[in-house]
Amino acid sequence: MNAKFLTRLTFLFLFFSIKTLEADAQSSVQPISKESQSVVLAVQQLTQAMIDADSIKLDQLCTAALSYGHSSGHVEGKKEFIKKITSGRSDFLAIDLTEQSISISGKTAIVRHNLHAKTMDKGNPGEVNLKVLLVWQKIHGIWKLLARQAVKNVV
Repeated sequence: MNAKFLTRLTFLFLFFSIKTLEADAQSSVQPISKESQSVVLAVQQLTQAMIDADSIKLDQLCTAALSYGHSSGHVEGKKEFIKKITSGRSDFLAIDLTEQSISISGKTAIVRHNLHAKTMDKGNPGEVNLKVLLVWQKIHGIWKLLARQAVKNVV
């Protein structure tokens, strides 16, 4: 083989190696879809409405059929959930969500995250550390909370 052929062969090998590395790098960083972004926004709005005890926003973000499960096993409907938040029986001072994942199938979104919150339930300070599953349903183009279940996060 002559030197010119070896140079071209080496060039082609390097070229395709670089392209393969570029493709691998691009496939490992997946941009968040517009639909996922709208679910993230809904979760953020719910979180802020819970901190603010905003009954109007909570009502807007939840379906009439809401099933809201607590880590204690107690399950509430929409009216009971909103009343508990707005009355101060369940008062969130701060909520930090981590390790959030979103899976969307049609008009249903499943969100999982860890929730760490500072609370002042019935005037008593506390902290909660939970793993949460949220089920969102898209109704007339708006994501609404259909179900929530929490379990204690053993750290």
